[in-house]
Amino acid sequence: CCSNNPSRRLFSAAPAAATSNLPPSIPRVGAATAFPDEYPGQNYIFNWCLNADGVTPLKKCAFRITKPLDLKVAGLALPKSSPLKVNAKGDRSKVPEAGMTDALSFDTFDEVMQQTKDSLSLSDALYCPEGHAPSTKFGVRVITNSTEGALVSDLMAYLERMPKRDPTSQSVTCYVLGGPACEEFAGYAIEEVEEQKEDGSREAVSVATVVITGKKPSLKRIVAGIELSVEGLEADAVERAEKKAEEEKGE
Repeated sequence: CCSNNPSRRLFSAAPAAATSNLPPSIPRVGAATAFPDEYPGQNYIFNWCLNADGVTPLKKCAFRITKPLDLKVAGLALPKSSPLKVNAKGDRSKVPEAGMTDALSFDTFDEVMQQTKDSLSLSDALYCPEGHAPSTKFGVRVITNSTEGALVSDLMAYLERMPKRDPTSQSVTCYVLGGPACEEFAGYAIEEVEEQKEDGSREAVSVATVVITGKKPSLKRIVAGIELSVEGLEADAVERAEKKAEEEKGE
């Protein structure tokens, strides 16, 4: 029940599919004018961004959720509390880092990640809360098919709202798959990639991937994965800065 594509920023095209699974809120929302076939849940720029993350919304129903109004458009309830504080301390030990212990190898993580991406691509609808990890500037995107309880609303309330901008790749990407036939899995991995700066130069940065699957994905487990990922990204950034300082000192 679960998806890996090492080329996280590789774009692909999504084939046409029926829209019968769209939530009832859509008929009362005005149609977008940027592209003739756009509507809530079908946004070309956001779909391209999901494709870069390795998920293709084949049912043409993927909601980017950055604010309360987005929840209403997706047919979901508003969170009961916002901002939402989540104590995930008890779940941190249940989300191992790939390749760092015997608990989770890179091969196993990659296999489950790819299966998860494939299953998410086939889901009737995708819900994608997006924002900064609390008290940081690390962007987080959660891609899930699960509307179990208030999971999506709570994730939106947990993440800090980012300035309005077009969708782009985030520092932390969480793939969260739920369903009655889905086996329990949790893990994360951090990798170094090159990104192009505004001046055209390229620099090494670290990005994190979290994979959580299960019959009813746990909010605390997802948050634990986000927290662990952010700690890893911060450590990499410090190490990179110290190395650069040493190099400049030696010149």
